[in-house]
Amino acid sequence: MRDLLPEEARRRRALAKRVLDHFVLCGYQPVSLPAFEFAEVLERGLGTLDAADVLRFIEPESGEVAALRPDMTPQIARLVATRLADAPRPIRLCYEGTVLRRRQGRARRHRQIPQAGVELYGVGTLAGEIEILRLAASAVREAGLEHFVVDLGHAMIARALLDAVPAGLAAELSEVLELKDASRLAAVLASPKAADVPRPIVAAIAALPDLAGGGAADPDGAAVFDRATRLLTGTPAEAPLAELRALWDAARTSPELGPALRVDLGELRGLAYYTGAIFHVLADGPGEAIAAGGRYDMLLSRFGLPMPAVGFALNLDAIAWARDVAGAADEPALRVLVAVRPERAASLAAALRGLGVPAVAHAPDQDPEGYALSWRFSHLVRERDGALVVEATSGGGEAATSASAVPAALDDAAAAQAIVLKTGAGRPGGK
Repeated sequence: MRDLLPEEARRRRALAKRVLDHFVLCGYQPVSLPAFEFAEVLERGLGTLDAADVLRFIEPESGEVAALRPDMTPQIARLVATRLADAPRPIRLCYEGTVLRRRQGRARRHRQIPQAGVELYGVGTLAGEIEILRLAASAVREAGLEHFVVDLGHAMIARALLDAVPAGLAAELSEVLELKDASRLAAVLASPKAADVPRPIVAAIAALPDLAGGGAADPDGAAVFDRATRLLTGTPAEAPLAELRALWDAARTSPELGPALRVDLGELRGLAYYTGAIFHVLADGPGEAIAAGGRYDMLLSRFGLPMPAVGFALNLDAIAWARDVAGAADEPALRVLVAVRPERAASLAAALRGLGVPAVAHAPDQDPEGYALSWRFSHLVRERDGALVVEATSGGGEAATSASAVPAALDDAAAAQAIVLKTGAGRPGGK
């Protein structure tokens, strides 16, 4: 958890608005959800594998155990099951908010993650995954990233294989697979505790970390899928592999997806409710996915309404990091510091605000240039030789780079209009 100073907070807010507006443009309706709920309700949708992530407290008025949300998908599933059960399908919803997770391990740190995402309910065919994958890719591009990878997998491949081994061993193997520790995996599978596991299951589990590919070296994924077919035919993972292959073949023909697609059959990280295809979007910079999602057809059943569902969430922190690494540029925010005589400064600033331009009045003898630079105003308005001089600061944080004049005799409304034109803003309000 950390603070965001004004400029970073502005950029984060702009990023969230940008992707949420994109979701709405694509037909997804925004919903808003509470930051905490009664633990019994919230945890119903999380699954046992995620219970350790949940921050709980006693709600003072009721005395009930409440929980801060570690994930928004179960909340939206609860909302759909209880409030939108009779709504026409498919149901397309989007959201933006913060989740809080208690990370296990030596650091045992709390983690606050700003997210924006979508949920598509009522589409049980490959069309649902394709729509969501395309939307994830377009949202990442809308966020300013052109270079990224979409790792495609299936939650049931590893799970089906692990279901074929004793529970204690399955838990250990699951942990090792999540870490992608091939040497430790080989050691566990060679230990006496795995002696009674059928050899085809052992061979398939041992190969999972290496069953990844696609991209320029294997654009059709043939090398990965051919090997996987040899290993998984006759095992419980045969059917989910066929589902993944069908999705892969459909997705890689999409211009929005094809060049970015990779396949990773050994991906086991993620929340426990996924029942089908899963994916992670990766980019240079953050050591974690910038987006993740998949199919979770059984989740709504936990709230009494069986319905197929698929969705994803963007990690806005990770996207901001990736944008910085990629050198993605933000348009500077239009903010005007009005440093004219006091009897006019407030009214002129108000006139600018009436046009949607953020503006602040400032005393002309209180170092307006230094103030504008420190607080990253994009423009400074001063009086000079009977004119209102509009000075640009290249988006804030730099000395004035250009100046143009507006007749001081104009009334505030006309002067404000002229100032907006002088800033070069495409429309009142800027960004």
